[in-house]
Amino acid sequence: MTQQDGVAPGGREVAARIGRVGVWHGGLGRAAAAAAREFAAEAERLGYGALWFGEAKGSKEAFAHAGLLLAATERLTVATGIANIWVRDATAMNAGAHTLAEAYGGRFLLGLGASHAPQVEGRGHAYAKPLAAMRSYLAAMDEAAYEGPAPTPPARVLAALGPKMLELAAERAAGVHPYFVTPEHTARARAALGATPVLAPEQAVLLETDPATARALIREHHLGSYLALPNYVNSLRRLGFEDGDFTGGGSDRLVDAIVAWGDVDAIRRRVREHHDAGADHVALQPIAAGGDLGLGQLRELAPALIGG
Repeated sequence: MTQQDGVAPGGREVAARIGRVGVWHGGLGRAAAAAAREFAAEAERLGYGALWFGEAKGSKEAFAHAGLLLAATERLTVATGIANIWVRDATAMNAGAHTLAEAYGGRFLLGLGASHAPQVEGRGHAYAKPLAAMRSYLAAMDEAAYEGPAPTPPARVLAALGPKMLELAAERAAGVHPYFVTPEHTARARAALGATPVLAPEQAVLLETDPATARALIREHHLGSYLALPNYVNSLRRLGFEDGDFTGGGSDRLVDAIVAWGDVDAIRRRVREHHDAGADHVALQPIAAGGDLGLGQLRELAPALIGG
């Protein structure tokens, strides 16, 4: 990376910075700024090591959003999960990441991804050959000029599901941030990456012990939108799921595999499964209804998961 004064953190350093358990939240991109700031500050107070957020069409812009969350915290790593490569050119992505990394003492982590055709085409861009696009984009980032100070160059991780994107991440990034995956995927990802890259999967969670209530809430507020996206369906097929698992909002088998629901112990077991499979960090996404950001669930889970 010719424009940098130093060397970007590697996978082991990133893993140490973000800790074993963090938070993922897409709803912060639609929440009021004051609510997002309060959420970030509370996640930090509870001891979560990182706060990941998504970037969707119509949500807050990723770098402005990251700056808002970083300004509301003191120690927490704030990570894009993910910043869409089709939304801004490589020079802008590189400059934004450097700006936040320098301003906040290296607490910003850049998660990059090729996103999905509906998200990209809905913004007026053409979505094609995501692997080749990502490879070219990373090369352009590495060659991009940046004239500001960069005492702590930003680390980057890729949203990788399939074997080829995992291979690219091992070569050109500090690691990966897989989304909508299972512990089995985590094991496969670790085998593909090797020991050094950071592996930080997202894991949706719901503190609800009644099976019918839990599965209905998950189908209504989580699975449905993702099962319309080929990238996720293809990833699930590689894990052994079949056509029948993708109908009716998702089979019970799929619901139970993607979302850890039940009591605190049930969710702790799922997080441990990811760690045992090779994850360095698990980003919890609380599933909730009615605009609830899920802080109550995160508060209840923190004593069992932080440092455990």
